[in-house]
Amino acid sequence: MAEEITCDLLVAGSGAAGLAAAVVAAHRGLRVVVAEKADVIGGTTAWSGGWIWAPGNPVCAAGGVAEEPGAAQAYLEAVQGNAFNAELVDAFLEAAPEMVGFFERETALQFEPGLKIPDTYSHLPGAGMGGRSVIAKPYKAKGLGAALALLRRPMRETSFMGMTIQAGPDLRAFMTVLRAPRSALYVARRMARHLWDLARHGRGMQLRNGNALVARLMRSALDRGVELRTGHALAGLVTEAGAVVGARLAGPAGEVTVKARRGVVLACGGYPHDTARRQATFPRPETHAALAVPEATGDGLRAGEAAGGRQTKALAGPAALCPVSEVRWPDGTRGTFPHIIDRGKPGVIGVLANGQRFCNEGLGYHDYVTALLAATPEDATPESWLICDHRFIRRYGLGISRPAPLPLRPWLRAGYLTRAATPEALARACGIDPAGLAATIAAFNGSAALGEDSAFGRGTTPYMRLQGDPDHGPNPCVAPLAQAPFYAVRVIPGSFGTFAGLVTDGAARVLGPEGQPVPGLYAAGTDMASVMGGHYPAGGINLGPALTFGFIAGRHASGEQP
Repeated sequence: MAEEITCDLLVAGSGAAGLAAAVVAAHRGLRVVVAEKADVIGGTTAWSGGWIWAPGNPVCAAGGVAEEPGAAQAYLEAVQGNAFNAELVDAFLEAAPEMVGFFERETALQFEPGLKIPDTYSHLPGAGMGGRSVIAKPYKAKGLGAALALLRRPMRETSFMGMTIQAGPDLRAFMTVLRAPRSALYVARRMARHLWDLARHGRGMQLRNGNALVARLMRSALDRGVELRTGHALAGLVTEAGAVVGARLAGPAGEVTVKARRGVVLACGGYPHDTARRQATFPRPETHAALAVPEATGDGLRAGEAAGGRQTKALAGPAALCPVSEVRWPDGTRGTFPHIIDRGKPGVIGVLANGQRFCNEGLGYHDYVTALLAATPEDATPESWLICDHRFIRRYGLGISRPAPLPLRPWLRAGYLTRAATPEALARACGIDPAGLAATIAAFNGSAALGEDSAFGRGTTPYMRLQGDPDHGPNPCVAPLAQAPFYAVRVIPGSFGTFAGLVTDGAARVLGPEGQPVPGLYAAGTDMASVMGGHYPAGGINLGPALTFGFIAGRHASGEQP
């Protein structure tokens, strides 16, 4: 027989948005059930870098950052243009500081400030030069007790032997391990502890990045009696007289009907693996590689539409884009690596098949893919190659190939890296125009020797300079490609997740065709149309709104008005 359960609020999905909604509602006395399609908790959030964009937050304010009133709104308006949604932006900017303050005061989710992380487009009005981002503090996994078995493990491609490395001082220590005794000691201690944890527990126990965020949210949910049901996929919503009053779940033992007195929050992770919806909304979907967890197949959007909601068509772009390379592991499995850090370092360029550069490689990852798509003719495959010399790859690595002292040979054997003695030979091996690549490198080297990028201006903004190497001058983002041999990795369009979710109002309520709320139905995270309008104005603009609108949804469902 089908199982039936009753609760106050059902949350479909266990990423940042879903867990935030669950914790807030449970904190206010609601009985909450979280239904997760996968057998583990965390969704794509658990694979993420974990940074959270939340202008005006109290953690950064305590660190000495004073947010100028109205600046963040002016910045978002300048970035988004015609895609600017004043209601959503106002709701986000008002609630984001409250969200950070609530979790910091009341839960196990504690934060570290990002005091020196500038917004991407620092030339625009209202751009922040730091202090708009936070990240979850590292977390000792033993704090989850038996529930640790439910935590999704870090992404294989972006961790090292299962160990997460956090952007900032932690990453810098690993990048300078052969050049600074203090870094070597730090890395030795981190590695020793990690190897001990692997031997004793079979996994890393010092959690950072998105894994720490999910673990802390899980701890907070469990502390408040939230029921976590893994292996339960959203099969459909239950409605009465046009209102959502529950849902049907596909569980391991059959269908479960959930009656939810206060409604349902959709936070299923968007539609990055919904082939039909991607074909209808993505540019050049045939070569797109999603970085989201495989369970994100559009369940929330389909359920929301069946209940009267609608997917947005008003955004500048459908997804949070990122350049990626395809990884073939020795065991035969395949993966996807996001090129977030390497593009901004001095001594690398990105080129097309004609051998020519097409963008400023040091801008945001979303911008790199947007430029690649724009530069690729309709009858050609959108692909590029990151090109570097031997000095670069040994100092910084390239893609999943790590810097010295880790070896290059495994990735050369696997075909992930291509190596040649000259730019022309490298081009022929990759299928790039040899004369075009040689001319591009010669032109780039000429200005790079002066610390300049005459073609695209790399290293001319605070954001770009942060992505570079502070030990390299005069421009931390620019250096010649001069030391043979030369290396290349093929890079194609990818994405962290989708932007084009369900249309909502500022209370995270799903809206029907006439703009009226569907009673009892909320959406947050990537099931909700992005407040960023399809743009990527800063790092953390996926998790910041996910947590904030999850917070808003949980608060509204509990009957508390902002």
